[in-house]
Amino acid sequence: MTIVQTAAAAVLLAAWPTALAQKPAKPAEPPQVRIKSGVELVTTPLTIRDRQGRFLPDVKPNEIEIYEDGVRQTMITFSLSHGGRLFNLDPQLKTSEREGIVLPRWMPVKDISGRVFLIFVDDLHLEPSQTPRVRDLFARVTQRLIHDGDLFAVVSTGTSSIQVDLTYDRRRLDAAKEKIIGGGLRPRDIVDVPTGGNVPPEVGHRVHVAFSTAYDVLNQFAQLPDRRKSFVYISNGYDLDPFADERAKRDKERSGDTDENPFRKQNAFSDADLVSQLSELTRAARRANVVIYTIDPRGLTGGPDINEQIDMAAYQRHVSKTQDTLRVLAEQTGGKAVVNKNDFDGALAQIDAETSDYYVVGYYAANADRTKRRRTIEIKVARPNVTVTHRPEYTLKN
Repeated sequence: MTIVQTAAAAVLLAAWPTALAQKPAKPAEPPQVRIKSGVELVTTPLTIRDRQGRFLPDVKPNEIEIYEDGVRQTMITFSLSHGGRLFNLDPQLKTSEREGIVLPRWMPVKDISGRVFLIFVDDLHLEPSQTPRVRDLFARVTQRLIHDGDLFAVVSTGTSSIQVDLTYDRRRLDAAKEKIIGGGLRPRDIVDVPTGGNVPPEVGHRVHVAFSTAYDVLNQFAQLPDRRKSFVYISNGYDLDPFADERAKRDKERSGDTDENPFRKQNAFSDADLVSQLSELTRAARRANVVIYTIDPRGLTGGPDINEQIDMAAYQRHVSKTQDTLRVLAEQTGGKAVVNKNDFDGALAQIDAETSDYYVVGYYAANADRTKRRRTIEIKVARPNVTVTHRPEYTLKN
């Protein structure tokens, strides 16, 4: 299901820094490296770690094999970011000549950080009681993840009304933190509203707004050049049919009806709708070459607040479902889901390492068939006992 733009969706990244708009000077005598017109240039970040989880910075191009839809591809670009500094590992790496347009000479990678972060505060799905905890998490993110020289932006989905366009000015982070206010629905807000057995309209609307906002931002991110782009997604996750049994029970009590509500069967479609919207969002992230890191500020969850009066089992089912949606967003884009844990500092340190230490490999897709829009990527490394992480697929632009 395609996510449409809504009036509530934030318009982010309207003004790009001048530095991003500038292009490198054209070399005087470019070699005649040619490719077929219309062939897709694909780049993807790649992390390679040993058994102990340590990044391996000495991998050579001839140790890497790239496959698209099972077909071996020819690598043409290979660079390393180590400690946040970019290095061109093999300036001579290039393809053989192909008929078509002429490419400029290989340019050395600039020795800069090159990292870009988008901090996404989904306050429509953060309860008001979580506001202090979310502000503390936001401060940890800005202190442990955003470094001098990193380009960043911040946007919220609801009443916090945060919109910080791409900037290097870290002072904007403190101002954004003070504006954070959780505006999510509490369990009793959902259960106590009569729905006639249907999915609460407010729940569906909030999910739609959150996904539409994220979708619009990802489309803007796609316009950035090839820099490491990370999406820090702070949310409690999603459930289009929350506390279904509890709501049905309350509806029965109000109406005095003892029969099973026939409309309950319709809510099976809510899961399919949620899966569809998650899939659309992850496809947009893969097109933009963006890695999503989801963080649930609830941490380890024991149970609902004592004044919620929600069945413990129902609450745990709801939490499990929302956490699963955050896992999907992260895992399907090559990121990490920080859910059901309180060690945010440790998780942020891992994210910092992943976004500071990585390779970028590039190739021209051998399949020129534009009707084959969804492409899977597999990267193999000729070393034993290593863990390889990269985006698993991408979708061609229309």
